[in-house]
Amino acid sequence: MVTIVDYGIGNIQALRHIYQMLGITVSVASRSGDILSAERLILPGVGAFDWAMERLDGSGLRKTLDARVMVDRIPVLGICVGMQMMAKCSEEGEAQGLSWLEAEVRDLHAEKEVNSLPLPHMGWNDAFPVRESPLFKGLKDPRFYFLHSYRFCPNYDGETIAVTDYGIGFCAAVSRDNVYGVQFHPEKSHDWGVQLLKNFAEI
Repeated sequence: MVTIVDYGIGNIQALRHIYQMLGITVSVASRSGDILSAERLILPGVGAFDWAMERLDGSGLRKTLDARVMVDRIPVLGICVGMQMMAKCSEEGEAQGLSWLEAEVRDLHAEKEVNSLPLPHMGWNDAFPVRESPLFKGLKDPRFYFLHSYRFCPNYDGETIAVTDYGIGFCAAVSRDNVYGVQFHPEKSHDWGVQLLKNFAEI
């Protein structure tokens, strides 16, 4: 069963619809007890880093979420800002992240190679797998929908599983042990996104 964490942010209904279409059992967790029975978790996210962290902290879900991910080691997938929240901190704000991964989130505006390009980075772009991962199983020449102005920077290159180019190459997908994250929105990425979400459910 896949459980989508509902802390008031993210495309929850779109994600739930995809799993229902695939015939995969899906639930939405808005209480700590809902997370306790989860086999896999999705942490969606849109908007600013500090606002997302504030909403999560205020939801009453964080303590249980931390325990399920860091102690019970169940698979978790962060999407867009949900991925960025897995880092230690972000240049977008002052809040501390979840620190599930040794990483920081940095401003794309600060990169001179990106200065001539529109920001946010919005629309379709290629994702190039750089190491084997079950998340990208069966995906040929994948393209995904992006909407962001900050990039996820893991401290260890070996945790990056796919990169995307937008003036500079940046981490589009990351994994370490049971923790997975994608900077793009699979729920808006047609067949490629559906396959990736299916892959996550089968990890």
